[in-house]
Amino acid sequence: MAATGVAARRGAVKLLDQVLGQQRMLSDCVAAGFLDDLPLADRARAQRLALETLRGLERADRLLSAHLRKPPPLTVRNALRLGTVELCQGEAAHGVVNAMVTIVSRQKKHGALKGLVNAVLRKVAADGPEKWASLRVPRLPKWLRGQLVSTYGPDGVQAIEAAHFRGAPLDLTRKGTFSAEELEAELLPTGSLRLAASRQVSALPGYEKGEWWVQDAAAAIAARVLAPATGVRVLDLCAAPGGKTLQLAAMGAAVTAVDLSEDRLKTLRENLDRTGLNAEVRQGDVLDVSGSYDAILLDAPCSATGTIRRHPDLPHVRDGSGLDDLVSLQAAMLDHAWGLLRPGGRLVYCTCSLFTEEGEHQIENALTRHSDMAVDPSAMQLVGVESDWVDPTKGIRLRPDHWPDRGGMDGFFISALVKS
Repeated sequence: MAATGVAARRGAVKLLDQVLGQQRMLSDCVAAGFLDDLPLADRARAQRLALETLRGLERADRLLSAHLRKPPPLTVRNALRLGTVELCQGEAAHGVVNAMVTIVSRQKKHGALKGLVNAVLRKVAADGPEKWASLRVPRLPKWLRGQLVSTYGPDGVQAIEAAHFRGAPLDLTRKGTFSAEELEAELLPTGSLRLAASRQVSALPGYEKGEWWVQDAAAAIAARVLAPATGVRVLDLCAAPGGKTLQLAAMGAAVTAVDLSEDRLKTLRENLDRTGLNAEVRQGDVLDVSGSYDAILLDAPCSATGTIRRHPDLPHVRDGSGLDDLVSLQAAMLDHAWGLLRPGGRLVYCTCSLFTEEGEHQIENALTRHSDMAVDPSAMQLVGVESDWVDPTKGIRLRPDHWPDRGGMDGFFISALVKS
């Protein structure tokens, strides 16, 4: 196997060690520089391999259990997991086995186990690909699955898990009318463009000129629900990394974008520069924001359980603790934002969560606290948003298993609220 293949795979094993051993999100590992010693192409491949391994982790462990008397040390086990997933997805056995043996042999603590890696992966190469397809779709961990089954039922959760296992394509939001054909992309019913996930973003047509930005099709619906008129003063809360800010600015709104994280705001500013769009960007706590605005978009901090098809590391890093604190913070932010909204204005509340506590129930409770608050069902009647996704008394519920033939979407809840 070429040296670059070994380097990318070694990077993937390093990431898996952090996720499964230290409970760190992949994005945090990358930001912390765990792959900085690799060329850009190898960094991208290492992340892709780690994501694919996490999606197929349950199947990989089931196959490996037949060939292991006891679990080996974590790094060796992760090399075996990565090798198993690659073999079962059709990679050539010679290259995969040699790369994993090389990676383990260079480990000071575990180098002596290279023979085990060689023997096990050769057995997996012989019978794994045929068995792989017969195994069940990997399930969510119990802490998450139980809560979702109570909301969506067993069949609904199985459909969501199937969407997670398929992974996520690459969605783009256009600044104008950039051609879908030029990108060889599918035009989705809601207006987003969809491409195969393996494309290199910075090399795509229109990137340098700022004709579009990366944004899941579900997330892109929130700004369309707000739909500010040209020149309207809009407050975008928890704005970074900025997809919704860019949408609102492209609509012609006068946008003030606020986020607590200066690092994430850096990405927002870079995207504003690349696209040539304008917004006032502020770093600060949402609960400290003052002023009066015609429209507000609050993408509240949440459990992010709707993004697992893109972030399969999340169920391995989190355990469901802290949900009550998140729900309380969301309520405080929603109440504060409501006080900043002018009478007659619209506020869109959204979370990328599958938990109704962070969506539907949050709106039910807010309506009891604010006599001048009402849900605006007309704002949620959009082209491409199917009627059975909408509860006119609460909001739009988007799930990963929506559009199964098109590649799904992130889980999201979006509600439009008007102030009398």
